[in-house]
Amino acid sequence: MDKSRIKSIIEKYNAVVHKDEELNIEFWYARELMPLLGYERWENFDQAIKRAMNSCDTSGIEVLDHFREVTKMVQLGSGSNRNIKDFMLTRYACYLIAQNGDPKKEEISFAQSYFAIQTRKQELIEERIAYIERTEARGRLRESEKRLSQNIYERGVDDAGFGRIRSKGDTALFGGKSTQDMKKKLGVKENRPLADFLPTLTIAAKNLATEMTNYNVEEKDLRGESSITVEHVQNNSTVREMLGKRGIKPENLPASEDIKKLERRVKSQEKKIATQSGKLP
Repeated sequence: MDKSRIKSIIEKYNAVVHKDEELNIEFWYARELMPLLGYERWENFDQAIKRAMNSCDTSGIEVLDHFREVTKMVQLGSGSNRNIKDFMLTRYACYLIAQNGDPKKEEISFAQSYFAIQTRKQELIEERIAYIERTEARGRLRESEKRLSQNIYERGVDDAGFGRIRSKGDTALFGGKSTQDMKKKLGVKENRPLADFLPTLTIAAKNLATEMTNYNVEEKDLRGESSITVEHVQNNSTVREMLGKRGIKPENLPASEDIKKLERRVKSQEKKIATQSGKLP
């Protein structure tokens, strides 16, 4: 998500925030928030709110402090009035709703960051969105490598063989530098996965090559370590060539912060959201 897009969305969120000056608390109305989270039907959003309320209760936090059902009077097209259900939501409540949404939706990814950052400074939101994108990329790579491991095991290759295949793929992607070479270059401990310290672009590149290998192993029914190694090396070489045409050499990209440290820091921040949000009057 680019900076101009983030700035535009921040402005839309800030436009619907309400404040209780006496209690020094910010809150949002669910019906005003709903379209910003990508929901079109109230019935669906109401269900998302209920899931968030259950999550709040499970965490041992008083639900009514953060979710307050209210009734609003709206005018219909005919000119008559009708009462409709709405909710007052603290920042913590909004965060829980976003956490219970589909993370693949851009609106949800943004909301998770917007409501997690107390000051809501754009640079901090950008930083957290980048973290989400990186962790999602890491998760996809983990799943594709798990699938590759299962695929090749069914085709006569053991765990040691899988390690060799993956290592040779890395050597092809990183221009002749092995996994161990890259760990040494980036300062990664021997017992840690290299991918936990790679930037999002490199993680995505590794995932693309691995998915290509999965596809061809299944489509061509490749068997044995030798043939699968050739396939995986070719796919990593192809991805490297594609990056090279854009002036990118994966081995020259700097290391990113340890993804495990990021996860611990984010979890620590999330524990504070409820108390920082205040309580509804």
